[in-house]
Amino acid sequence: MKIATSYLPKSPTIILGFPGFGLIGTICSEFLIDHLKAECIGEFIYDELPATVAIHKTKLVKPMAIFHDKKNNIILFHTILNTKGYEWQISDIIIDFLKKVKAKEVISIEGVGSMNGEEDAKIYSYNCPGLVKLGAAPVEESIIIGVTSAMMLRYPETSCIFAGTHSQLPDSKAAAYVIALLDKYLGLKVDYEPLLKQAQDFESKIKGILSETAKTSDEADKKNMSYLG
Repeated sequence: MKIATSYLPKSPTIILGFPGFGLIGTICSEFLIDHLKAECIGEFIYDELPATVAIHKTKLVKPMAIFHDKKNNIILFHTILNTKGYEWQISDIIIDFLKKVKAKEVISIEGVGSMNGEEDAKIYSYNCPGLVKLGAAPVEESIIIGVTSAMMLRYPETSCIFAGTHSQLPDSKAAAYVIALLDKYLGLKVDYEPLLKQAQDFESKIKGILSETAKTSDEADKKNMSYLG
């Protein structure tokens, strides 16, 4: 597994959007890619994960792609694949990339289960006082899994934004609160009026992609079982 890019920006801010609880990271990175009109500059090359692609509006959606917003010098890692079992390997590859580009800051976006019964999502932060000043609550107690946890352990400089979500299904509302906080933190000038509506559109797109991915995986499993039967 490796990362291949067309060029390497200097001293960018890195935002990681991997699937997790509520698909917060994936939805947020998708939204930012569209809003910032970020250019795809690379992707993960691998043999370990399933050979999966998606097609949306006649265009190919790469399962693990890297985008660059030149105006704000932001790199977005956008992933629609389940990377379970390869978290350490992926984090090591990302860290090597961070060192090559001399990343200014690394922000990982994740969803966490919300048990407080609040209607609105609560946003938490880890290792980033600037986000706390803008209203995010510091994480006091939590269990984190996935690529984000591997990054936290192997790259202590990693900052995190966690959105409380009540569902394992795509949660566009919680993702919208993360976008609003990132807008203030990074000065992205997001148009807030259509924010929730656009987030819901992205939710529908991602839900459709993941549904087709799951269907394809199930069909492949059945085919493999038929070989054994």
